[in-house]
Amino acid sequence: MEPTRRAVPFNELGRSDVGQVGGKNTPLGEMTNRLGAAGIRVPPGFATTAEAYEELLAVRGLGDAVEEQLGHLHQGAPLDEVGAAIRSLFLAQQLPAPLRDALLPAYKRLAEESGRETPEVAVRSSATAEDLPEASFAGQQETYLNVRGPEALLDACRRCYASLFTDRAIAYRERMGFDHLAVALSVGVQLMVRSDLAGAGVAFTLDPESGFPEVIVVSAAWGLGETVVSGQVDPDEYTVFKPSMKDPSLNPVIDVRIGTSR
Repeated sequence: MEPTRRAVPFNELGRSDVGQVGGKNTPLGEMTNRLGAAGIRVPPGFATTAEAYEELLAVRGLGDAVEEQLGHLHQGAPLDEVGAAIRSLFLAQQLPAPLRDALLPAYKRLAEESGRETPEVAVRSSATAEDLPEASFAGQQETYLNVRGPEALLDACRRCYASLFTDRAIAYRERMGFDHLAVALSVGVQLMVRSDLAGAGVAFTLDPESGFPEVIVVSAAWGLGETVVSGQVDPDEYTVFKPSMKDPSLNPVIDVRIGTSR
């Protein structure tokens, strides 16, 4: 029987690991392993596993307490009250010692890799049911940016676990017929980049409006990409024609739209 792995570096993850680290952390592993040779730098990091989440549910009957609250929901209790009660259960619970003992050395290795004693990291939620063909849970859990130091990291991880039961996530699983306790949460921890010196945003590998597959659409703004994702700014938008990228004599950028928010 293989020992339980609770924190796995991105460079040890691939597409077959979605059941363990979810639909957000799996591509980070793929990019880390496949894009480095092409000169594309992916900030290093690691992901907690579904097994670590299951261990958390087992501590002091947390899973049973969550199930009890969900029973109240099915008996007519208000969603916001049930969601708040479940999140409070998670936030009142310390992470299991084996998980803490995996997280802190992994954070220390990131510190050594970055050359900083207490580096800032992004702490991101990655549900094992994200980005399925029949359903998408992406964006329903929380992300915490510029988390610095071991204690802040542990607190952010606990809050990520609690965010599996945001009101919108509970309502979506109810609507889609998913068993709430069959969906696990992986926490991704990744070094922050210096977005204050440049920009950040989102890249779509096809046109998100038409579905046309031969373009890449990049939406970006100065600072953190969270402002783009949350709609706080009107970002710049760049459309890149994929076939032109194969010919260095061609400019693949076929359209540029400058946003109004600066």
